[in-house]
Amino acid sequence: MSEWLVLSIAMAAACAVVLSIAFFNHRRIGEDDDPNETPDVIEYMTMMIGVIYAIVLGLAIAGVWEARGAAQEYVRQEAQALHEVGIRSEVYPAEVRRKIRADVDAYVTYVVDTEWKVMADHGNLTDRGGELLERIRRDVTDYEPQTDHEGQAYQPLVDQVAVADDARSARGQSAGATMPGVVWFGLIAGALVTVGLIFTLQIRRSFRELLLAGLFSALIAFLLFLIWDFDAPFGRGIAATAEPFLAQFPHLGLDD
Repeated sequence: MSEWLVLSIAMAAACAVVLSIAFFNHRRIGEDDDPNETPDVIEYMTMMIGVIYAIVLGLAIAGVWEARGAAQEYVRQEAQALHEVGIRSEVYPAEVRRKIRADVDAYVTYVVDTEWKVMADHGNLTDRGGELLERIRRDVTDYEPQTDHEGQAYQPLVDQVAVADDARSARGQSAGATMPGVVWFGLIAGALVTVGLIFTLQIRRSFRELLLAGLFSALIAFLLFLIWDFDAPFGRGIAATAEPFLAQFPHLGLDD
């Protein structure tokens, strides 16, 4: 199911529930009821709870957005390090250079075409990806430099492989959901309390009040959807992409 379809259904459902409650609540209110008699303390508490929940929502959105940005940065670091391995291997003999670059290309192709989908669907890396990266490491570390120029390039190459390995590990750790279940419980419970409190203000069936109630509930549903969508940095609509790999290895003709 499309994420945007999920959003549309969630917003429509939130509006329908709130407006239905408002409709049936109005039917049971007597004609002599005066909405101006709402105690001031209830209005104050409703306002304060709304403000507190807005702050919590803002912090949650900022947290998952930062996690998504960090995940994208790990991808960039990994792609850049692998690109440097291919470039710096220029000083090695042609046979060694071709072997290193071929294994780098094989790893990048596998990550973009296969491992990315596994990471998005299951939130983890694959053993095959680790094996391909280890092959690159062996290509670099097993070669014994024959000249001073090759010797000077050896350690930087080893370092770049280590950077790629570290970025890959960080990418794997950020592939899953970032929000704990207890936080989701608090967000959903807070949404129910915040929306429910509008009925303490004796909402009527006027077009203006119903419109505001519907828009308010739809806004809450939209913000929760944003948090849910950002919560899996590689798995949903607004997710980190493999663009750094595509930019650094255009000769592979990969599709994101």
